[in-house]
Amino acid sequence: MRAPEVEREDVGLLTELEPVVARALDAHFHGADDWYPHRYVPWTLGRDYDGVLGGEPWTPEQGVMESAVRDALLHNLLSEDNLPSYHRVIAELFGRDGAWGTWVNRWTVEEDRHGTAIRDYLIVTRTADPVAVEDARRLHMQTGYDSDYRGDVLAGLVYVTLQELATRISYRNIKRISGEPVCVALLQRIAQDENRHMLFYRRVLEAAMELQPERTLGALATVVATFRSPAHGAPDFPRLSMSMARSGIYSPVTHHTEVLAPVMRHLRVFDRTGLGADGEEARDRLAVLLRASEAQARRFAGHVHCAL
Repeated sequence: MRAPEVEREDVGLLTELEPVVARALDAHFHGADDWYPHRYVPWTLGRDYDGVLGGEPWTPEQGVMESAVRDALLHNLLSEDNLPSYHRVIAELFGRDGAWGTWVNRWTVEEDRHGTAIRDYLIVTRTADPVAVEDARRLHMQTGYDSDYRGDVLAGLVYVTLQELATRISYRNIKRISGEPVCVALLQRIAQDENRHMLFYRRVLEAAMELQPERTLGALATVVATFRSPAHGAPDFPRLSMSMARSGIYSPVTHHTEVLAPVMRHLRVFDRTGLGADGEEARDRLAVLLRASEAQARRFAGHVHCAL
């Protein structure tokens, strides 16, 4: 079943893509290995908190992580925790039947581990204020999430491809600067999941590009122009995202050089021939958007260099 607002044309596209999804799903199951969040949490560091157990209250000096790592973990936790809304969004877009439905459910299973493991790690290590963490999670989940591309299958497919790649890169960069062995192992494990999710979506997006190149280019232009984190509505999001940018975990430079440019190259956006007027117009918009993204990356890099 799919949401009624999905256009008839997109329902047909989803049907055409189903064999590709089935093959991508087989490849995913072949390469995926289940893992267990409790094996990545240093439980021996844990101790009771205040409240019912009468333990030790949290204080800022208890956290040993540098602030950039803590902020990035909090940002990613909030991103992961809105999973009920994400599941609804992609189930409405891609459907709950056949290979698409199997993927939606499997993706949800794998994503659920990420939030569980990060939250347990933060609380056990006293890296973050547990009350503030829980309040932020509650507010973010209660607000919910809805796609900026509701009912648009191609734009939704572009978005999840870019987002999974962006998330993988952010975990890789948090791992790089954390220096804490357990945190490194946990983030490496999560990043592997995110990479496989990206590969799944990218494979389907490649097929969509071959089936409907002009509409896919239009969707790419729409999403590149409007892309934002799924945690954009989370409490304290502007500060957390700025902290990630300043530390190099995820900045305009990262977004341009490691997300947008590689995906455009992989899809051969600027090498395709035989496009009609709509496709050429969409490609021209993409060229303008990428030049603007590159200029923003240069400005940010120059600002950071001057501030050092």
